[in-house]
Amino acid sequence: MRIVADDLTHPDVLDLLRFHLAEAGRNSPEGCVFALDVDGLRAPGTVFWTAWDGDALLGMAALKDMEPGHGELKSMRTVSGRQGEGIGQALLGHAIAAARARGMVRLSLETGDNEPFAAARRLYERAGFTPCPPFADYRAGSFNTFYTLVL
Repeated sequence: MRIVADDLTHPDVLDLLRFHLAEAGRNSPEGCVFALDVDGLRAPGTVFWTAWDGDALLGMAALKDMEPGHGELKSMRTVSGRQGEGIGQALLGHAIAAARARGMVRLSLETGDNEPFAAARRLYERAGFTPCPPFADYRAGSFNTFYTLVL
């Protein structure tokens, strides 16, 4: 598996992002989807990676700069049928290493608290993320779960 910085132009990447946004919308209450679209992932201060096995896309992840020393993990997704193979773990490890290399001292994320997001929550917890209050412009709600990792 190779993980590369991505410019969000490959058709498979765009398809995965569309799927990610659709699934977030399908599995979240209205007004509770904070996933970034293509423009958001291309914004200054955000880096986007994809994981590949040869020409086969495996997954994606992004890191968004927030306040100095604090980053937000965004757009974690493994392609359908490849869950449980360590792809998410590899992408998460890559994002954590990149956050440290950028001098970040804290990495946070927001995710859903229902069953479709359970595997993601387990992944983050295994990596050492702990529940935290809302950060940045997020507000506490009955659906959202917030995590942070001190680097």
